[in-house]
Amino acid sequence: MASELYNVIDALSREKGINPEIVVSAVEDAIVVATRKFYKTQESLRAVLDRETGAIRAYSVKEILPSEDDIEDPQIQISLEEALKISEDAVVGGELLQEKSIEGLGRIAAQLAKQVIFQKVREAERDTVYNEYHGRVNEVVNATVKRIEGPDYIFDLGKAEARMPRKEQSKLESFAVGERVRVVIAKVEKATKGPGVLVSRAAPELVSNLFQTEVPEIYDNTVVIRAIAREAGERTKIAVMSRDKDVDAVGACVGMKGMRVQSIIRELRGEKIDIIEYHEDAVTFAEKALQPAKVSRVSIVDSHDKHLEVIVDDTQLSLAIGKKGQNVRLAAKLLGWKIDIKSEEEKRQEVEEQMNSLVGNSATSLENIAAELGDPVLEKLSNAGITTVESLADMTPEELEAIPGIDAEIIEKISVAVNNYFSTLESAEQVVSDAGVEAEYAGDPLLPAETSLDTEAQPAEEPPVNEPEPDEEQPPAEEPVPSEEQAPVKAIAEDQVEHPGEQDENPGNK
Repeated sequence: MASELYNVIDALSREKGINPEIVVSAVEDAIVVATRKFYKTQESLRAVLDRETGAIRAYSVKEILPSEDDIEDPQIQISLEEALKISEDAVVGGELLQEKSIEGLGRIAAQLAKQVIFQKVREAERDTVYNEYHGRVNEVVNATVKRIEGPDYIFDLGKAEARMPRKEQSKLESFAVGERVRVVIAKVEKATKGPGVLVSRAAPELVSNLFQTEVPEIYDNTVVIRAIAREAGERTKIAVMSRDKDVDAVGACVGMKGMRVQSIIRELRGEKIDIIEYHEDAVTFAEKALQPAKVSRVSIVDSHDKHLEVIVDDTQLSLAIGKKGQNVRLAAKLLGWKIDIKSEEEKRQEVEEQMNSLVGNSATSLENIAAELGDPVLEKLSNAGITTVESLADMTPEELEAIPGIDAEIIEKISVAVNNYFSTLESAEQVVSDAGVEAEYAGDPLLPAETSLDTEAQPAEEPPVNEPEPDEEQPPAEEPVPSEEQAPVKAIAEDQVEHPGEQDENPGNK
């Protein structure tokens, strides 16, 4: 029959979920520490707990050596001769156990033994909890609120306690002690102050589990959740795809009159949920992910770095970005792409700046109008920082008068010189354009080319003969009679005309 002490150890082991042998080993190690503290010795000690009687005995352990000359440390070694005096069963290589009394250990030694036992039990508990939950990360479990420590909630998972810090809580939720809620196991670690299980109500896995519970099509994999982006307490975007063409993925998640999604929203204390149909095409998926904003167009800036540019109407810009950038942030997280949103006006200004930079790169030096202005005027303009014809053309007469040495007469010369330069430039561009058009038409195979009759077939001095087309109907009375001089021309014409009778043996089918 087990002793009362062993029964207590067994009950403690069941409560903590650890092996009773671990607790027994902790008790024996505690007695060893207390005995060494009491006797102030460095001997090798060993304690043994008797399961039947509950008695605990402590022993000093010494290794048996053949002779005195082999002994290096008398506290842990003994010769065979001395060992035989104590025990007749002593043999070389064996151990000699000598019992030490533990009745007078005292209060300090007992307190030390208690601390050792608690430490060993806590270590065993941490290992047990870690082995139980480290393979269940991202799993949703039911837990009960055990207590509240500042901003953190402590949950009872059954075999262990779990902590939910402030950053893992939803802004819309608060719980009372004893309330039962569903949480996600976020992380399991070996902490120094007990088992470290962290749970979360802000993880996307919680939304995924709720949809699997509420939507049968997701549970049987007819509808698949491809991506989830969530900001707990604010908004969640979830992308779903149907494996059956007859099943509407979005409709299945929403449910009749929104019953399914409303049940999930209630569980999340009113958090907004956007259900989006998944597309393999990143452009189409981006348009869907930015809903409820209407997107004008989407272009891929860099497919390798996954960078998109989205253009929206000016009235849709704030809606596309969302409150504090929430909508575009969740869309980017859902796609896994970087998204830049611009309005139509911003894009237009960007294009204009690019065009202006291109025009600015083709600046013309003032040397091109030096003949009309003269070197003194050019020197005055250069001293004022004007070095190109384009910058000179952009200046007003008032700005020119502010330059030292420039009067109304010189301003008039400058105006004439600039106008002549641009007129000459436009004329040159027009000539080049016309020449290009003529060259294009000259090489066009569809335009008619000039042809002439063979001089042997038709002399040059004879007038041309207007032969009627075969399809044209001419009155018989007005048909001219060919003369002898025209006979060769008519013969040539008859040779060039295809006769239907030669091609079709049966003229009646014509």
